[in-house]
Amino acid sequence: MVRSEDRMAAAVAGGSNRILRETIKRSMLRSAAAALDCWSCPHGAKRYLLTDDIIRLQEFQQKKIATEHQIYGNRDSYFRNIEEKLKKNGIILKDELKTLLHLCQTPDDVEIAKNVIYRYHTENRNVAFGEFKFGPLFMRLCYELDLEVPAIELIKDQTLHGFFSDSTSFNILMDMLFKKGHYESALEVLGEMKKQHIKFIKDTYLLAFAICYKLNSPESCKICTKLLEEAQLKGENMSRRAYCFAVAFALKQNDVVKARSFYSQIMNTESRLCSNLNILVLAKSGALEDLMQILEAALDMGVSQLVKRTEFSEQVLATVREELEENSVFRARLEDICAKLQASGQVTKLTLDDMLCQISYGKKRHMQLLKQRQVSRRTFRPLKSALLAE
Repeated sequence: MVRSEDRMAAAVAGGSNRILRETIKRSMLRSAAAALDCWSCPHGAKRYLLTDDIIRLQEFQQKKIATEHQIYGNRDSYFRNIEEKLKKNGIILKDELKTLLHLCQTPDDVEIAKNVIYRYHTENRNVAFGEFKFGPLFMRLCYELDLEVPAIELIKDQTLHGFFSDSTSFNILMDMLFKKGHYESALEVLGEMKKQHIKFIKDTYLLAFAICYKLNSPESCKICTKLLEEAQLKGENMSRRAYCFAVAFALKQNDVVKARSFYSQIMNTESRLCSNLNILVLAKSGALEDLMQILEAALDMGVSQLVKRTEFSEQVLATVREELEENSVFRARLEDICAKLQASGQVTKLTLDDMLCQISYGKKRHMQLLKQRQVSRRTFRPLKSALLAE
């Protein structure tokens, strides 16, 4: 027989889960709206730059539901107890802060969490806690609730020096700001990261070049070039997408020499984005015969059903046409190729901006999808399947 207390706990937890599911649903709708907004936004695509295996928003939201289960939905009383501890100068424990961050659902909750973070950091700034970092946890919370202001405020606050000691915290915040189109603020966070001597990783360089590309100013051009030079001197392994943003930015600045130099450093150019950047670089460099040969080769590839056809942006082809306006011979040849590309379905409405800001999911993502059902959605415990056991 199920005890009445268990039924009550299940009912409370069920109600809390409904609230959290609504929060997650709203978050997903915001993501979808942001993606749709890419088509009409004057700044071009405004999408996530980082994949979910880095942001880990879904994992964070699942953990929130699990945390509600653990406290039987007594969220309000938990907050009251924490606030009482603050008033009485009680010691905030690590697990208490972790639980609190997973229970926050509103901006008011985050304000309480901020006060707890300040108290916790004051008490523990000189103590090592192994590998656990609170910074990414707080940033994921701000990301979910769309709260960039407290995120920027805390990450720049010198009294919290050491609390955000990891690159992931800064990267998540810059990604959120990029998504919202707050490029100046994102650049400030990048500067803060450098000021605090936080190590730049692959994702940091991707974000940095994307932010500079969007700002498209002489200052951001200098920053982009300097960062690229520093990365090369340190022997940093940068992603293809980061180089693509650098190439696109150089083209925006009409620096064809720099664009060619950046493009030559891409190890694997077999992608739709690289193909589109390449024909732009060739057109602006005046290498028209090479340009025609690449477009014709792409057309020949389209004949085979077994080979993935290269797609070219309608916008990019229009830019190439403008470059060939004074050359009637090559212009006529280009028009013929473009007509054939259109007929074979190799011309896309996506702009170069859209392609740059689109996320491509690699093998990691597919492996995660295979593994994700090894954990129960209800109990968050490993699934004990007889088939898996065999």
